[in-house]
Amino acid sequence: MKISDRLGSIPMSGIRKMFDLAGPNSINLGLGEPDLAPPKEAVEGMNKAASDGLNKYGPTAGIPELRNKVAEWFSRYGSLSADNIMITPSGSSALLEATQAFVDPGDEVLVPSPGFVIYSPHTQLAGGRPLEYKLTEGDFLPDIEDIKTLITKKTKMMVVNSPSNPTGGVLDERTYKALLDLAEDHNIMILSDEVYDAYIYEGKHHSFMNRLDKAVVINGFSKMMAVTGWRMGLICSNKEVMNDLIKMQYHVCASPNMPAQYGILNALPVMESYLENARRVFRARRDLISKRINEIDGMTITPPRGSFYAFPSYDLNISSEDLAGELAKNGLICTPGSSFGKYGEGHLRFSYAADEKKIDAGMDILADTIGKLRSR
Repeated sequence: MKISDRLGSIPMSGIRKMFDLAGPNSINLGLGEPDLAPPKEAVEGMNKAASDGLNKYGPTAGIPELRNKVAEWFSRYGSLSADNIMITPSGSSALLEATQAFVDPGDEVLVPSPGFVIYSPHTQLAGGRPLEYKLTEGDFLPDIEDIKTLITKKTKMMVVNSPSNPTGGVLDERTYKALLDLAEDHNIMILSDEVYDAYIYEGKHHSFMNRLDKAVVINGFSKMMAVTGWRMGLICSNKEVMNDLIKMQYHVCASPNMPAQYGILNALPVMESYLENARRVFRARRDLISKRINEIDGMTITPPRGSFYAFPSYDLNISSEDLAGELAKNGLICTPGSSFGKYGEGHLRFSYAADEKKIDAGMDILADTIGKLRSR
């Protein structure tokens, strides 16, 4: 049997490759998975729902109670109702569903580079053509001038990610407005990935939820609540296209996980205090990993303002894949910058969702490996 050319043309994620090179006792700073315990209310709510028999199919768009509460939670960004919200089986599937719903064969989609690994493949699976736009060095904001050079009559969508995976970059107000101006001037829709909005350490989050005339917004609960294994996300859109998105989801999964929805519903009232503590933990880890990286000769990082990723640059004459391979052999798992697009080369991605002890030990390996490579 022959798989489709669409799927055959897409490589496996570079995030996973390093695991095959690393030993069983390696320090894993490769995956973005919070090590914090989820809110006990989330687990209790899910367990109670399952015990009470809520294990059958539910509404395709999610249970009404949760859609209402999620709209209330995100009303800090815009005027929302349950009709603007669809619960999805993960943020990743939400991105896939949105791309399938809006992109036709031949459409061009602008994706950030460095940017999360699924944006371009999702475009290709929909028959579209992904074009990578640059981020500015250091603060990793979308390069507006570079985006302008890529826009054509075929440009249908522009993907924006803030806070960013892999860079930790956070949109400022000037760039946010410039992106909206481009969208309006050229009739381009924005697909905004905002799954890390809960983790910002300086400044504020500029959400596109208040501009649903030009944007569809993806968010999720997996990272917010440290329940990555639950695979729960959401799509926020205007009411005019929501029914079409619900139709798309029906053909993907029929309906999202019922018990997990009740777990999320039960946890939302305590999330403000939970996230306040989580941000305190991750900010301290951000400061630690940034300090350790900047102490290494030839490596540079501006402390990221959001998410829980560090994306330092280095000045060695070696590809990021080869450097990440050397680190994996020495017991440190990270991700090569090239996994995140052509403009990610010359960088490595580290997740500081691990504890301080692992971060310190990992940075010891990084410093030792870089030092030996520089002395060759």
